[in-house]
Amino acid sequence: MSPELINLIIQATGESLFMVGVAALLGTVFGLPIGVFLATSRKGELFAAPAVNAVLGIIVNATRSTPFIILVVAIIPFTRLIAGTSIGSTAAIVPLTIASTPFIARLVEAAIREVDAGLIETASSFGASPLQIVFKVLIPEALPGLLLALTLAVVSLLGYSAMVGAVGGGGLGDLGIRYGYQRFMPEMMLAVVVVLIALVQLVQSAGDYLARRVNRRLRHR
Repeated sequence: MSPELINLIIQATGESLFMVGVAALLGTVFGLPIGVFLATSRKGELFAAPAVNAVLGIIVNATRSTPFIILVVAIIPFTRLIAGTSIGSTAAIVPLTIASTPFIARLVEAAIREVDAGLIETASSFGASPLQIVFKVLIPEALPGLLLALTLAVVSLLGYSAMVGAVGGGGLGDLGIRYGYQRFMPEMMLAVVVVLIALVQLVQSAGDYLARRVNRRLRHR
C-alpha cells in the first residue's frame, strides 16, 4: 500500500475518533440524566412521576428503534441547522449524538436499577435527599456497570460512524466506500475493516479494565 493511501487511512481514523469521541461525550451528557430519571421516576421511587416516565420511555424507545441510516437521512435539515452542513465529520456528530443518547439512557437505567434497594432505604433513613442519594449512592455503586455501558455505547458508535460514511459523513466508512467499493480497491476495504476491529478491541479492553478496577475498589471499601 502506497504512503498516500496510508496517510488517507490515518486521516480517516482521526476523523472517526473525533466523531465518536464528541458524540460519546454529548450522548453521555444527555443520556446519563435521562437514564437516571427513568430508573428513579416510577411510582413510589425517588422522583416519582409515572406519567412523565411513560412518555419519556416511549420517546426513547421510538428513537432507539429507528434504523440509524434512516435517522441520518431524516434529520438532514436539523443537521444543517446545527452544523451548517450535512456532510463531513462535524455534521456526522449530530445524528451520532441523537442515536447514542437514548441508547446510553437505557443502559444507564439498567445499571442504576441493579443497585441494591436496601442502600437507598438506608440513605433515606439517614435523611439523605433524593439528589444526594443519586450522586452519593446510586451512581458510585453503579459505576462499574456504567463504565461497561459506556464502553458498549462507544463500540456501537464506531459501527455507526462507519455507516454514516455512506452519506458523506467522512471517516473510515467514507474511505472504505470511496476507495474500497467505488474504486475497486479491496486492500483499502480490508485496511478499513482491520482498523475498525483494532479500535473496537482497544475500546472494549480499556472499558473492561476500568470496570474491573472500580469494582475491586467498591468491594474493598
